[in-house]
Amino acid sequence: MRRKFMLQWESHTFGKFHYKFFRDVSSDVFYILQLAYDSTSCYSANNLNVFLMGERASGKTMVINLAVLRWIKGEMWQNMISYVVHLTSHEINQMTNSSLAELIAKDWPDGQAPIADILSDPKKLLVILEDLDNIRFELNVNESALCSNSTQKVPIPVLLVSLLKRKMAPGCWFLISSRPTRGNNVKTFLKEVDCCTTLQLSNEKREIYFNSFFKDRQRASAALQLVHEDEILVGLCRVAILCWITCTVLKRQMDKGRDFQLCCQTPTDLHAHFLADALTSEAGLTANQYHLGLLKRLCLLAAGGLFLSTLNFSGEDLRCVGFTEADVSVLQAANILLPSSTHKDRYKFIHLNVQEFCTAIAFLMAVPNYLIPSGSREYKEKREQYSDFNQVFTFIFGLLNANRRRILETSFGYQLPMVDSFKWYSVGYMKHLDRDPEKLTHHMPLFYCLYENREEEFVKKIVDALMEVTVYLQSDKDMMVSLYCLDYCCHLRTLKLSVQRIFQNKEPLIRPTASQMKSLVYWREICSLFYTMESLQELHIFDNDLNGISERILSKALEHSSCKLRTLKLSYVSTASGFEDLLKALARNRSLTYLSINCTSISLNMFSLLHDILDEPTCQISHLRIHRPTRCLTPGIPTLWEAEAGRSPEVRRSRQPDQHGETSSLLKMQNYPSMVAHACNPSYSGGSGRRIT
Repeated sequence: MRRKFMLQWESHTFGKFHYKFFRDVSSDVFYILQLAYDSTSCYSANNLNVFLMGERASGKTMVINLAVLRWIKGEMWQNMISYVVHLTSHEINQMTNSSLAELIAKDWPDGQAPIADILSDPKKLLVILEDLDNIRFELNVNESALCSNSTQKVPIPVLLVSLLKRKMAPGCWFLISSRPTRGNNVKTFLKEVDCCTTLQLSNEKREIYFNSFFKDRQRASAALQLVHEDEILVGLCRVAILCWITCTVLKRQMDKGRDFQLCCQTPTDLHAHFLADALTSEAGLTANQYHLGLLKRLCLLAAGGLFLSTLNFSGEDLRCVGFTEADVSVLQAANILLPSSTHKDRYKFIHLNVQEFCTAIAFLMAVPNYLIPSGSREYKEKREQYSDFNQVFTFIFGLLNANRRRILETSFGYQLPMVDSFKWYSVGYMKHLDRDPEKLTHHMPLFYCLYENREEEFVKKIVDALMEVTVYLQSDKDMMVSLYCLDYCCHLRTLKLSVQRIFQNKEPLIRPTASQMKSLVYWREICSLFYTMESLQELHIFDNDLNGISERILSKALEHSSCKLRTLKLSYVSTASGFEDLLKALARNRSLTYLSINCTSISLNMFSLLHDILDEPTCQISHLRIHRPTRCLTPGIPTLWEAEAGRSPEVRRSRQPDQHGETSSLLKMQNYPSMVAHACNPSYSGGSGRRIT
């Protein structure tokens, strides 16, 4: 283990700096790992699995390496762990059949492991399984197929499940790393007694990182301020490697005496400076021509890789795009192309973002399509399967901004030839979508592209045709980006808005935290659009979870004297007050004439509220629609209502669901109060003097 992990460590790009950083900030994780495998600790449990979760490049492998190195030095798990079996998903994916004995012996010299001694006390055995989400096998093995014989060769899924369910080596410990995923492998084996910890650079850890990197508190503080002013950069710096790229670029700009706050506003700026600085360190015409050729070949490799789901490149791939061994050495020294940590004798970009940025440049360079040899492999690991090009297009739009593009064009003495064509196409395509809005069902990817661009006239041209917009808000970043773009939507008539996970189950106990306050400020700015956008007439709020404060902010906006909304549709919305604040606000809105409440849990109290607001003299609602799923039916409340203007209100019951398993309700009437009151009190008589039935 010492030999294996020290070799891995020595080949790591950021050895000393990242070693010190992760050692300093991961003490809480090591504390958990120490207690979890201590059978005398209250935090431990029999057959315990510890899950180490984190996004791409969040430091999962780094933490595992540090933990094993500390164990080797006797700083962790003394008298608790005697043997470690280390498995990676890449190793497992190459196997078809194996035995536990073979897995244990694979790291021993000549495969001579003391199997009997190791398995005589499984409680002293730790199995490390890296990247569970990347395993190509489905681990839904039937109990009857599990194996208890450690020397018997069985299919890999059977072997892994037999170990994880402790049919084999009962009492052993597991340390499992994985990215958050919707797949079943993690959910299948995460038990209630297991321990799960997530790796992410919090604000405090990010501050430690910046201070460690700059070794100058004033510079670190200035760099942090720039990052914290933009949610996109905050998201970027939640990953250590992207933090390193950000700090590297900012430090170089500071060293050159440049105003880094102006030239490093977006990820496009940062990646452009990173590539330009890394590849153009030499001066002179000959050097410029060489580095431009290097950039073109790099972009060819990046684009060829993404189009063919290849993130780990062989020597043959590099030679096919024209790289020599000297070129590879230059790229490796520049920390752009590095030896893969999972695939032997292969290279990969320092981070997927850099490969995506180079692919964006390839689009605007009009480099030819190229089939790299590794792209033709039939089998692709899950983590190599690439299909979401949103980030590539975001970088393309970033490079359409003249100032951002100039970073590359000045450094390499080359103008990107496809910029004008792409701009012209983008504007024309948006005009085409205006005639067929169903082709663009939601606008967040487009908004991220426009926010990355931030060229005011271009952004105006793109959104000018938009009359209907759908946005899904799941983070502060989404709200910030949407606010920027919606401000330019001068002809917007309909806004469809979904807010998920931002306020759900986050009611402050005493006062909002700093993070909650930031979310509420963004939400207030979004709600202010409901009364500042003169063209906005229709608002759809769907799939929303609002706490008390966020509901009150929305209510204040809807009752604002300048709110000109005529239509409000609520679908699958939950609120802290049970709609009391929201409905009372609607009673004071003098423009709203149409209200739809769709697939929302409706109680007798809510009908009482509807009665009250419809009876208010300021309420202008003349059309009410209620549409609920059959599972939400409340005894005593009709499921289908209909009454035409000019007729006496009439209630008809219907329990016939439509093709989606739902029932509809439509109200058009002159006398709403009597209708709603009847739902709440069957003995109520309407204003016509006739009993409502």
